[in-house]
Amino acid sequence: MSRQRVLITAVVVTIVFIGLAAVLAVIFRPVSTERVESGSIVRQNVLVGSTNPCVQCHANSTPGIVQQYGHSTMAAANVKCEDCHVVAADYPNAIAHEGTYVVNSPTPALCQKCHAREVTQFNASRHGLPAYVAVAGSQNLSETHLAQYLSIAEGQPSPDKSRNAIAALEGDAITRFTCYGCHNIGRPHEDGSAGECQMCHLRHEFSLEQARKPETCNFCHIGPDHPQYEIYTESPHGIAYHTMGHTWNWEAEPGLITVEDIPAATCAICHISGIGAASTTHDVGDRLTWFLFDPVSTRRPAWTDNKVRMQTVCMECHNSNFVNDFYTAADAATERVNEWTQEGEDLRVALMQAGALTAEPFDEPIDFAIYELWHHWGRTAKFGVWMQGPDYAQWHGAYEVLQALAEVREYAVEHLPGYVHPRHAETESGGGSD
Repeated sequence: MSRQRVLITAVVVTIVFIGLAAVLAVIFRPVSTERVESGSIVRQNVLVGSTNPCVQCHANSTPGIVQQYGHSTMAAANVKCEDCHVVAADYPNAIAHEGTYVVNSPTPALCQKCHAREVTQFNASRHGLPAYVAVAGSQNLSETHLAQYLSIAEGQPSPDKSRNAIAALEGDAITRFTCYGCHNIGRPHEDGSAGECQMCHLRHEFSLEQARKPETCNFCHIGPDHPQYEIYTESPHGIAYHTMGHTWNWEAEPGLITVEDIPAATCAICHISGIGAASTTHDVGDRLTWFLFDPVSTRRPAWTDNKVRMQTVCMECHNSNFVNDFYTAADAATERVNEWTQEGEDLRVALMQAGALTAEPFDEPIDFAIYELWHHWGRTAKFGVWMQGPDYAQWHGAYEVLQALAEVREYAVEHLPGYVHPRHAETESGGGSD
């Protein structure tokens, strides 16, 4: 009897030991499987041991690409290289390759096989054709692309929109590395589609974390004419991101993000991500109320609906009184900047009509002052207001607007017959001086 008890005890101990070992194995599993590390997810390479001919060949010729794709959610979902790259022999820009035909860089027409909703939203956005036309003009668009461009309210389109004067002066040798580096996000393609998805979703890992982090937007939204990244960095939201963002859940399920995942605003949270009651969108203007990039900002066509969508995001953290007060104040600041930029535009037109400005763009210093008044400083002031960056709203914005406007006013005094400087007009009417 005692031997039986010993045997039973030994069996029980063995079972408990095996069970404990299994639990420990799960807890301390190797890095090659998925784990969470400082808010980021590291995935195993699902292409290890793959017999796919593309993978086997490119593991030697371009190993970095295979490594990246092997860690992607697309590879984990069994999306093959051929699904994105292989096309018919007569497809635009198809290249004969290893017994088939491929495109080097898939276009949105190929992406929309799986991402139809995202491509449709993107096509209606500022990131689509309007971004490209802002530099290249619309004259060389195909009939298909021109019709698409004319259907986009975001673009403020006109069929005779010419190439950007700065780009024309610099020439293609420069603009390939400057203007088009960003504006090709809306580049038209011969297959009828437009856009470069990979400018936000870097190949070949297609990481949610990478696409969602503000540094990705920093590639284009930086500099004196649209310094959104710098403004964000100094804002309360940016401070929260830079000090605590390493703890956030960047791989949260698309469309189902909560403030527990990402507890402060980022570029994506405000403009793209689905959070709370707000749906995911790839139309980056879908939640905006003003055309802030215009010389004199006007309301967007569906601005009241857009406002509701953006405020839905805001109220994930803020109460309605705070949000409504902020909108009222920011609207007033936008209209104030509009007054200054409108005066600059009125003086530009009057000077042109009086023959005090030549038809050639940027052939004298005053042209740059007139342009920068709205394109650099006016836009920066408005962006600074709405994104809560006081230094950019003031010293890189309102102050610079007033300085440029003072220069334009003095030029008008010297070259525009009958023009009265506002300072003199106020003095003559009994008012004070500026």
